[in-house]
Amino acid sequence: MKEELIELIATVIQVLRINIDWMTWNLFLAFIPLVLSVLLFRNGRGRSLLWWLTFLVFYAFLPNAPYLLTDVIHLIDDIRTIQSVWIITLVLIPIYLLVILAGFQAYVISLINLGYYLHRIGKSQWILRVELITHALSAIGIYWGRFLRFNSWDFVTQPDAVLTRGVEEILGKQPLVIIAVTFVVLIGLHSIMKRVSLGFFKRSHNEITIQSQAANHKTPKAG
Repeated sequence: MKEELIELIATVIQVLRINIDWMTWNLFLAFIPLVLSVLLFRNGRGRSLLWWLTFLVFYAFLPNAPYLLTDVIHLIDDIRTIQSVWIITLVLIPIYLLVILAGFQAYVISLINLGYYLHRIGKSQWILRVELITHALSAIGIYWGRFLRFNSWDFVTQPDAVLTRGVEEILGKQPLVIIAVTFVVLIGLHSIMKRVSLGFFKRSHNEITIQSQAANHKTPKAG
């Protein structure tokens, strides 16, 4: 029993060691657009040249957040190589779910911040259209990243390859089907998680308001 426990712990450590590097890196890339969305859309700055450059960087990195959905292929590979059902159920699957959900949540909040900005500047009617365009661009970006192995910074380091090979590849029948399916998945998951997130934010705001009002009623008036 003791030897089996030691072997199980060693296997868990090995699994974590194999996956921690790429998971950490992919999460880092996923949270870049989230941070940029706060800087761009939450502080009320004017649309200067720097703002537009940051906006382009935001869109270049945005597909990295939903890209984590495709990392399920690593989960499939790990399940094939790991023999223990307990490790797969209690360690592997929860870790993958946490990483994938964190990445997609970064995508959802980034678009919520963008929608907040559009509402604030009086363009609320654009929110749905901008979201659909973003889903389409992200679907293309996910395909480029997963199948063509392009990175966000390749727009700067090798723009010719992105524009030539990238455009040529997505015009094929199979790439278009993959992109279309990805587009539909993004719409569905974003719609669900956006509703959940907004409901959570609204509930938290209401609780803070109630607590603040209660504290004001308890505070004795001077004089």
